[in-house]
Amino acid sequence: MTAPMPPTPPFRDPGLPLAERVDDLLSRLTPDEKTGFLHQFAPAVERLGVAAFRTGQEALHGVAWMGGATVFPQAVGLGATWHEDLVRRVGEAVAAEVRAMRARDGRVGLNVWSPTVNLLRHPLWGRNEEGYSEDPRLTSAIAVAYTRGLRGSHPIYWRTAPVLKHWLAHNNETDRDTASSSVRPRVLHEYDLRAFRETVEAGAVAGVMPAYNLVNGRPNHLSPYLRSHLRTWTDQELLVCSDAGAPSNLVTSEHYFDTHEEATAAALRAGVDSFTDHGTDSSLITARVRGALERGLLTEADIDTAVRRQLSVRLRLGEFDPAGAADLAGAADAAGAADLAGAAGLAGAADAAGAAGLAGAFDTPEHRALAQEAAEQAIVLLKNDRLLPLAPDTRLAVVGLLADECKLDWYSGSLLHRSTPLEGVYERFGADRVEFAEGVDRIRLRTSAGTFLHVPAADPDAPAEAGPAGTEGALDPALLAGRTDLPPLTTDATGTELALVDWGEGVLTLRAPDGRYLSVAEDGYVRAAADQPGGWVVQETFRLEPHGDGHLLRHLGTGRHVCVAADGVKVAGEEAEVFGTVVTERGEEAVARAAAGADVVLVVAGNDPHINGRETEDRTTLRLPEHQERLLRAARAANPATVLALVCAYPYAVDTGPLPAVLWTAHGGQAAGTALARVLAGDVSPAGRLPQTWYAGDEDLPDLLDYDVIGSRQTYLYFEGTPLFPFGHGLSYASFAYDGLTARVEEDVVRVSFTVTNTGDVTADEVAQLYLRAEAPSVPRPRRELLAHRRLTLAPGGTAAVDFEVPVPAFAYWDVAHGRHRVEPGPYALLAGASSEDVRLRTTLTLDGEAAGPRPVRARGLDAADFDEQSGTEIVDRTKESGDAVTPTAGNSGELLFRNCDFGPGITAVTVTVAGGGTVELSLDGGPVRAVLSTEQPTAGPYDYLELRTGLVAEGVHDLRITLRGPVRLARAGFSG
Repeated sequence: MTAPMPPTPPFRDPGLPLAERVDDLLSRLTPDEKTGFLHQFAPAVERLGVAAFRTGQEALHGVAWMGGATVFPQAVGLGATWHEDLVRRVGEAVAAEVRAMRARDGRVGLNVWSPTVNLLRHPLWGRNEEGYSEDPRLTSAIAVAYTRGLRGSHPIYWRTAPVLKHWLAHNNETDRDTASSSVRPRVLHEYDLRAFRETVEAGAVAGVMPAYNLVNGRPNHLSPYLRSHLRTWTDQELLVCSDAGAPSNLVTSEHYFDTHEEATAAALRAGVDSFTDHGTDSSLITARVRGALERGLLTEADIDTAVRRQLSVRLRLGEFDPAGAADLAGAADAAGAADLAGAAGLAGAADAAGAAGLAGAFDTPEHRALAQEAAEQAIVLLKNDRLLPLAPDTRLAVVGLLADECKLDWYSGSLLHRSTPLEGVYERFGADRVEFAEGVDRIRLRTSAGTFLHVPAADPDAPAEAGPAGTEGALDPALLAGRTDLPPLTTDATGTELALVDWGEGVLTLRAPDGRYLSVAEDGYVRAAADQPGGWVVQETFRLEPHGDGHLLRHLGTGRHVCVAADGVKVAGEEAEVFGTVVTERGEEAVARAAAGADVVLVVAGNDPHINGRETEDRTTLRLPEHQERLLRAARAANPATVLALVCAYPYAVDTGPLPAVLWTAHGGQAAGTALARVLAGDVSPAGRLPQTWYAGDEDLPDLLDYDVIGSRQTYLYFEGTPLFPFGHGLSYASFAYDGLTARVEEDVVRVSFTVTNTGDVTADEVAQLYLRAEAPSVPRPRRELLAHRRLTLAPGGTAAVDFEVPVPAFAYWDVAHGRHRVEPGPYALLAGASSEDVRLRTTLTLDGEAAGPRPVRARGLDAADFDEQSGTEIVDRTKESGDAVTPTAGNSGELLFRNCDFGPGITAVTVTVAGGGTVELSLDGGPVRAVLSTEQPTAGPYDYLELRTGLVAEGVHDLRITLRGPVRLARAGFSG
């Protein structure tokens, strides 16, 4: 007799509602099993047939750290396309490759930590390459497109589960785990939250990752906004994954808690569901959770809440459904079966499509073509005095440090295909018409003994060793060949000629004639071992330090000087060597020779994404490195027909006046060179647009840690100077006319229409942009603010109607007096054009809005952070869990201004809630001090608040100024009669 089959557990029944399946599986887990799920590397539960799971797979612009994959342009380059459909298709391709790579390597995760939606507020941020734009609406538009591609269109199953980075107000690497971003409510609601909110509300986001920094004195991993904002924007369960090591930082670097049990409990209660800490070793996190339970800092219900969110994501990925359903979801998506409702239907669709086809979704001709299309659309033509496009018979000199490079960044996959600018130009114009000069300085390094550094020959068949893992739960980036199998450098009578590049700030790389970079492995020996600079700690950078008649050579990765020993050149042990530098060729001399014989010179300049501006390291200047400035000057002096192509992850301040043509592209991935050559030749009319302001110089920049974009007039929204190139700027080989702007209000929508006509003689794309400006605001509002945009393809003479429906709430600002968004009544200018400064049409629209009375302070009191203006203060945490207070910077003195405060028929007393020690002074309408409140002695701690009360006689409406003196923290003021 055949035994009956055991019933299918409800959590494996795809016909049941997702919430019911999650609850069933959760009920079957033991407390220890649930605790194990809280670490990034969740173990298998074999008795239930539940596999091991890890959060985190980097996929910012292609699958990263898992070997070869299609490499698309950097995120800032995708932002420069202003093209949501393209970016969605890139997301679909990346999701397909994630699925295909997972089919052959179980380490590849489906919970992808992408995209980065941090706003590019400050161009010196080291991670500028990872974001899309300085504008929240453009950022969210591109992020929505990418996450929709990553998620897929199936109504139940997700191809991948995207997690947004990095919550919140994160835009500096300097002291990134200890610095606090002081973000007042208007900036929080109008700027930093907006990009996250609009992306989450679109429905294709599985979760977020908190940032390392603090906001208003509180670590982001304890952010109360996770509960009060993020999780109110959607009815889906969102998974919050910590950044790598951040849970431990709460104790070790931030000193926010005394014990890890307190810190872990607080993060879990705040909403962190998965802890990325201590690599694959989950024992420390699980021990901390158990310790917190024993101390009563957590309940099992707190753990259940976090585990439920993780299980919800895993179910959406198809993990617990019939064999292969998760992968088949991807295949069905590709087959266009987005209407399928369950696993059985998916299996049938996948069979019809051929389940084996999913493995073929990796490095396909379609993906290669898409990488090229994205690279072409990301190129921005910044300036063109009729030099471009180039004629087919143009004789070109291609010069510069990046001319024959295809650089990768920390979040790139490994290249399967490569096209450098030089290779692209060779292909398009013919190698016989192209002269190349890299422009490196070529040197020999002479020792104090009179010998020279010598690079021994390498064994080309020797395998490279993988580099170190990075942040955010990296498995194996393998970006750096930290090899010990190669022979170290030695010395001999003639030495080896090395290519020296100064990347700025005196940071050098040295390269052997065969292309290998000098690097230092863990044993301390110097070898020519790396294909490119890379790794979490770059081991290929050096500095020449003057010393006597020569130079010491410092290795920046270890901080040690290079020395010469009997067994080879190393950075440990012996006395530092004093080197003489023998220059065999200056880079500018080679550039000048190549430039002089050409019709047109293409100078390719920019950055190496691992040097002087990257994760962990902010830039110090907008200036192009001096080495590259010299090459540009040499090329221009030898040939005025010089085109500058900036290939870089962030803006530079370059004197473009003498140059007839300038282009910019982010590092464009595997097809960067082909794309650039096709734009130069006119095969493609450039249509990328700047996603952030390019400033004219460092003097235009605020302090890196000043997050008050309103008060310090940051980004195109508020900047009042003259930029080098404005937000939204980009030229074309065609010309475009705008006409017929109309705007009308219908119910809660503003309908805007105009036409765009291609008045040129080539087919080209135009990016039509619509901006808003409040004409009579009662508070500082943006000079102009992007409302909508559309990328159009138009043939010569072609006209397109552009129609936008803008919700009236898009005209609102955050009213601190009443704690909500408000559309102010009055006139609003609508500006249509080709950039934030190239306005072609304008009209004025009057909105009824909502009139606001004065601030009702008698009834509501004042929260200190709800100021209208401030000077000399910063916002700090009122308690460790929630709330804000205000304190003078550096404990000196500061002022807060609250406008139009309504004291009603009269008040006679004021009460302030303060901690610390110091004085609070109140005055009205710029007059003398009317009330002084002082602490007799400092409170026991920063969260030990007391109330001070004194007399204050006032009635009617006044501007209230509060002056803080000393290390006092003001949380609130109340008024009574």
